[in-house]
Amino acid sequence: MVEVSMIGLDLAKSVFQVHGLDAAGQVVLQRRLRRTDVIKFFTKLSACVIGMEACASAHYWARTLSELGHEVRLIPPAHVKPYVKRGRKNDAVDAAAIAEAMARPHMRTVPIKTEEQQAALMLHRVRRLLMSQRTRLSNALRSHFAEFGIIEPAGDGGLSQLITAALDMPGTALPQPAREALALLAAQWRETSAKIDALDQEILAWHRGNADSRRVATIPGMGPLIASAIVATVGDPGRFKTSRQFAAWLGLVPSQHSSGGKTVLGAITKTGDRYLRSLLVVGATSVMARRGKKQGTWLAALLARKTPRQVSVALANKMARTAWAILVKGGTYEETASATVT
Repeated sequence: MVEVSMIGLDLAKSVFQVHGLDAAGQVVLQRRLRRTDVIKFFTKLSACVIGMEACASAHYWARTLSELGHEVRLIPPAHVKPYVKRGRKNDAVDAAAIAEAMARPHMRTVPIKTEEQQAALMLHRVRRLLMSQRTRLSNALRSHFAEFGIIEPAGDGGLSQLITAALDMPGTALPQPAREALALLAAQWRETSAKIDALDQEILAWHRGNADSRRVATIPGMGPLIASAIVATVGDPGRFKTSRQFAAWLGLVPSQHSSGGKTVLGAITKTGDRYLRSLLVVGATSVMARRGKKQGTWLAALLARKTPRQVSVALANKMARTAWAILVKGGTYEETASATVT
């Protein structure tokens, strides 16, 4: 077996591509592996550094290969793309690009998630999917009812009342074919709502069993949903040197277009986890609605000169920074940051 110090591994469903370099950076190994041969190959290989894109199944393979004694680094796909040779796109080129990106001294990597973290995030991802499906079902029901002049009150409660009145009660002036079609949509909507409620209970149970999540939830505007998502997504908060770096990772800081010593700040970057960022903005909006009219506070002063959306994003940034401080330094919101959000 050749002496390999660094490997770029391109992941796939069935066929994996290996691109190996020696200590001098010379290519010494290029090989395709079937999925069933991956563990056998790396078991025989001496310990080395393995780079992979942080994509589907990457965290599983990172844990598996780490258990074999290798050092695994996950690189964001966006950071690998600049190293892909132009005009060519195949597994071998992708693996070579991963190896080259991994060799950069300042390349940022993604922390390897544990099975517990992935399980918690899976609850959130499934809930998000079902929420999207329920919204589509709600819109379809409202549109179809409107075709017969039936307009329901706003909100899920109003839609539920209308479904009961229009479909479950006899004598409603709806043609039979329409009644049957709408009954199918209504049943699907109710079933989806029940599944979302069940997921909410699972997330709440995970939150109650995690000390970090409970401490983050003491921040105003952060309930079990947001707190559990932050803790499961971030993993080790110590990898961020400052709270601003954490907020920047979430895409909650202004973008910069600066040159010649002149600093120009624009809209937020919107990088990082879109789901987590949206949860923080929604939580900040709820805080703004409850506390925005309280005079003499930072929030009221900001609302006096900025638009509500700008204020909600700024508050989301502040909440993220407070969460980082609590995760890194310990304690709760009341004990360590009682004046952060007023």
